[in-house]
Amino acid sequence: MGRVTVKSADELSLMRESGRIVAEVLALIGSHVRPGVTTAELDALAEEYIRSQGGIPAFKGYGPDRENLFPATLCVSVDDVVVHGIPNGTRLEEGQVVSVDVGVNKGHWFGDAARTFVVGKTGGEKERLLRVTEEALYEGIRKARAGNHLHDVSAAIQNHVEQAGFSVVRDLVGHGIGRNLHEEPAVPNYGTAGTGMVLKANMTLAIEPMVNAGTHMVRVDEDGWTVRTADGKPSAHFEHTVVITNDEAEILTRHG
Repeated sequence: MGRVTVKSADELSLMRESGRIVAEVLALIGSHVRPGVTTAELDALAEEYIRSQGGIPAFKGYGPDRENLFPATLCVSVDDVVVHGIPNGTRLEEGQVVSVDVGVNKGHWFGDAARTFVVGKTGGEKERLLRVTEEALYEGIRKARAGNHLHDVSAAIQNHVEQAGFSVVRDLVGHGIGRNLHEEPAVPNYGTAGTGMVLKANMTLAIEPMVNAGTHMVRVDEDGWTVRTADGKPSAHFEHTVVITNDEAEILTRHG
């Protein structure tokens, strides 16, 4: 991955454009999440929109194994799937939760974000899981400012999640982002405040708590991508791409 990069004003302008498309895709997909829709239909909508905006789906064809590259635009992860769910003909059902993760490459600069949606209506515990995970994301973002340590972000996420009785996934982390989808530094969702590198203005991070209702342990399906909770309980995932500033971080993937 290489060193942590600080972006110029022009580079941040390009990243804002990629972030805009990411945010608009998530809003579009959210408006189509309902019982009966297939995850492949959501994927097709996303790809069409990204390309209409002059972007390229960042996940399609991505991966460390050239024999098993990710085949789709979106990661669509239902219920006990934490991340990297592959869109297919499966129809969403009332009461499920579905995490949608999308990356966009425009002008050779990347944006990346995720949201978890309720399909129709669901019970209180799943809704609480989603609320706590999204709150944890913003708790982390509040700590993402110049002069703070990287693990101030991590500790804020972990503390919020664990106080609510849930667990943060440890096998997967957030990341730097910019000219590459994944850059240094790794951004874990657990850690000790006051440790880790010191954040500098104009660093760009993808902060992404992945939170399980039960154990933090996960397993990977035989397809090499789909990550599930080890105990079969539901998971939620929220993510934003942000720019570190001397004050509150700028969120590049916020809609509206």
